[in-house]
Amino acid sequence: MVPDYLPTRSGDRPAIGARKAMTDVFDRKTRSRIMSNIRGKDTKPEIEVRKALHKRGFRYRLHVKDLPGRPDIVFPRYNVALFVNGCFWHRHPGCRHASTPSSNEKFWNDKFERNVARDRRNKAMLETAGFRVAVIWECETRGDRLDPTIERMTRWMTGVEDAR
Repeated sequence: MVPDYLPTRSGDRPAIGARKAMTDVFDRKTRSRIMSNIRGKDTKPEIEVRKALHKRGFRYRLHVKDLPGRPDIVFPRYNVALFVNGCFWHRHPGCRHASTPSSNEKFWNDKFERNVARDRRNKAMLETAGFRVAVIWECETRGDRLDPTIERMTRWMTGVEDAR
């Protein structure tokens, strides 16, 4: 079988730039294994944020089970619940990493809508319980964006900066 990106005869060439919908390069079993390895806690962005905050002298609790949404980091002294959200899974507005897969779009859109609705519910419940809630997005932890993000977060937590 000839791959569809190679012409078989001169008249069978696809239009320039035209692509067929790409199917998954993995079989179902392999894709399932890969997806099951996606972690919900102790992700690289979360660990980077924790290290940076700890280095600045902040102490915290991790993944507090009895709080709505199990915040990634909780600062009891400041009554702050912090989520380190992945741009893809939690739909960071305006972020290039919040793309939607082209296959099975209805499934993905429904899933993303449920994730965002759950995030809103958890935030509201935490605020009702007296917590201030912040989100650090995965893209804000990459490269040289981490330090300004942590600086902004520490000012907001300690009350030096009012808006978040």
